[in-house]
Amino acid sequence: MQPALQLPFIDFTDFFRGIGTALVDFYPKFLEGVKDMTGVLIGISIPVSLFFLIVIVYCVEQLKKIRNKEGEMFNLKVVPAYEEVKASKGDAEMARRWQSVIANISTDNPNDWRQAIIDAYIILDDILTKMGYQGATIGEKLQRVAKGDFATLNDAWEAHKVRNMIAHEGSSFSLNHHEAKKAIDGYKKVFEEFYYI
Repeated sequence: MQPALQLPFIDFTDFFRGIGTALVDFYPKFLEGVKDMTGVLIGISIPVSLFFLIVIVYCVEQLKKIRNKEGEMFNLKVVPAYEEVKASKGDAEMARRWQSVIANISTDNPNDWRQAIIDAYIILDDILTKMGYQGATIGEKLQRVAKGDFATLNDAWEAHKVRNMIAHEGSSFSLNHHEAKKAIDGYKKVFEEFYYI
């Protein structure tokens, strides 16, 4: 039987004592270096921070100027092309004229229907003139109306076409009651948009 293998005894005490001594000697020098480095960092960071603070303030001020210019460009007060005239719904003259149109369109006589369309045409002409649209005819006045200013512009044009056929063709224009009522309904929509009836 062979004797058991014995490992040599290594004493690590001196090794760790040497590391500890080195650390104790190094620590004060390390602290002194950190203190020196902290002073340098503080010395650098103060002017750098002041520089960036100035840059931030400048950028904020420039952004305010840009926002003000945007406000001037996009929030302009819209000045209407005409002064909107709103007649009260109780306007006696308008009510009388409109009732005459309704009375004529409600009969069975095609001549009364023609008269209703012509009377409504005259009312529309008066309204357009009061709104400031210029022109020798209603057609010229309607051409000057921007679509955004007049939601019922197409209704006005359709009714105007029927009136023109009556004016140009006279009694030879065959007008049925459905077409006549449709034209009056177009005028009615326009008058209601601007609170004339």
